[in-house]
Amino acid sequence: MVFAKKDHLIGVDIGSRAIKLSEVQQTKKGRILEKFGMANLPQNAIVEGRIKEPAAVADIIKGLISDLKVSEQNVATSVAGYSVIIKRITVGKMTDEELHENIQYEAEQYIPFDLDDVNIDFHIIGESELNPNQMNVMLVAAKTEIINEYVSLLDMASLNPCVIDIDVFALERVFEENYLNEEGTVGLIDIGANKMNINIVKGYMSAFTRDVNIGGEQITREIASRFDCSFEEAEAVKLGQDKDKVPEEDIREIVYSIISSWGAEIRRAIDFYYSTGSDEDIGRIMLSGGAAQTEGFSELLSAETSIDVQMCNPFMNVKVNEKNNDVDYLQRIAPQAAICMGLASRRVDDK
Repeated sequence: MVFAKKDHLIGVDIGSRAIKLSEVQQTKKGRILEKFGMANLPQNAIVEGRIKEPAAVADIIKGLISDLKVSEQNVATSVAGYSVIIKRITVGKMTDEELHENIQYEAEQYIPFDLDDVNIDFHIIGESELNPNQMNVMLVAAKTEIINEYVSLLDMASLNPCVIDIDVFALERVFEENYLNEEGTVGLIDIGANKMNINIVKGYMSAFTRDVNIGGEQITREIASRFDCSFEEAEAVKLGQDKDKVPEEDIREIVYSIISSWGAEIRRAIDFYYSTGSDEDIGRIMLSGGAAQTEGFSELLSAETSIDVQMCNPFMNVKVNEKNNDVDYLQRIAPQAAICMGLASRRVDDK
């Protein structure tokens, strides 16, 4: 793959229901958000992370690039879900080069895929707290066929994929850049249309990650099933655009039932994290993703976990070019932009 000499990238977050794109310039005066935009995808164009209609998705990306007048072609994107494995492991102390030579052997013990079918990467976290002769490593494996799908899609959109990231790490990057004075342990949780990413971060480093295939479309599908309407009609009802079609109290019941299941799933993940021996309480949960803005969810989650919950604002520590962006719109959709903004901060040749 041929990279441009400059290290600037645009972030392209390819979700199951929308494409999000952002362009952030690094200047001597700080980070400047030049462009941000979203475009909806047809239902089932992307299913469980697999790109089912690449030509249609590529056309939507090209349309978004054109509408935003983005000239940069170098891109960072990300993957998540069942095709990605993230493990925090402990190995004997060695150099980065030595681990690179031995990573296949180490990975065999933790990756439930044929190693010939995955791309493997790692990050040395530091010395083990229990044994000075060992070190902690974050091991990441992603199925090669998924990576190839995303690379091919971006190529179809006339873009050059330089970095393929993982959703939870993009969230972590946003957290680092916007909440610089945050100490202790924090839960970063992104809930989109069909997936939930959970990343528990301790000292700006992932201590626990989990992906779950749940999200906002559960509400839409339940409305469609219960009231015998199409997916599009149910989505309109969910968004409050067709209030006469379904009684409001029924909508509230459906929403409450589903967001309660989200809260219970997050609580189980937190309980599992604590069961692994963590000796520090999670001080705060930060939510992102479109479904995380579902009315009543943050309050329910706070009650379910007894942890303070707030929405993530990925624009907090960035100057916005107001000639190109509607500031009120950005603040309204801020939690949905978290992964995309994390990707936009990556640079060519980032590890």
